[in-house]
Amino acid sequence: MRYLRPAAMAAASLVLLLAVDGTDVGAPAAAAVPRIRATVLPDLAGPPPARTREAFSGAAFDACTAPPLETLRAWRGVSPYGALGIYTSGTQRGCTQPRLTADWVRQARAMGWRFLPVHVGLQAPCSDLKNKPNRIDPARAAQQGRDEAGEAVSGLMTVGLGTGSPVFLDIEAYPVNDPVCGQAVVDFTLGWTQALHAAGFRSGFYSSLDSGIADLAAAARAGSSPMPDTLWYARWNDQADTAGGGALTPELWIDHQRVHQYHGNVEETYGGATLTIDRNQVDAPLAG
Repeated sequence: MRYLRPAAMAAASLVLLLAVDGTDVGAPAAAAVPRIRATVLPDLAGPPPARTREAFSGAAFDACTAPPLETLRAWRGVSPYGALGIYTSGTQRGCTQPRLTADWVRQARAMGWRFLPVHVGLQAPCSDLKNKPNRIDPARAAQQGRDEAGEAVSGLMTVGLGTGSPVFLDIEAYPVNDPVCGQAVVDFTLGWTQALHAAGFRSGFYSSLDSGIADLAAAARAGSSPMPDTLWYARWNDQADTAGGGALTPELWIDHQRVHQYHGNVEETYGGATLTIDRNQVDAPLAG
């Protein structure tokens, strides 16, 4: 999540505002074609796993590396934050995680902290990120999503987070003028969700409001399933809310199913300890 560039997506935003329902409205009406088609995968587990008791509403932060326990202790009760994002798995994580162990999680939980686990794996086929070179193959997207879910489950279990917990697939911002690319992200996410549900975990999805979130919203309107249980959207507007906007309209993911990353790469100090973080507002179940 350290590489979102919302300003760079501004030119594409107009396209999304005109086409959030999955239709290329720039073409003549008679020739309009869906940007995102409906894909339906069997949800092998039936309904999503029950939510954990860790429902949370409030401020959270995410940092590239799991912070020292001393820093979490200094921040607890002094900072506005009650939860944090942790990068539990994925071959394309931006930072190493030397502290992130089951014992670290246990001690942080004992202080009162709660967690938003994140998995950073394959990225959109049209992504231009040089530091995350591995891409989704559109021809195998759903199966690759299932494979990534298996890695994510292993990561959760390694740090002691149990069934019913969510884990968020991190898809960084990507260009939005390539329908094959957008469809691959959607199909990958459906496979990810299918496999997580089958394993007894809840599915989360993180991306920019102007790219991945817009394509997931179009897929939801088209009838695709199974969709992620929670959306974590990046919109750096300094508004600490979960109101959505753009393609994320009020009827989508409305039942305590949203996290909003509203400011990025800011340095904050509490109790004499300093971290560089992204700020988030949460209204969703967290890991248990």
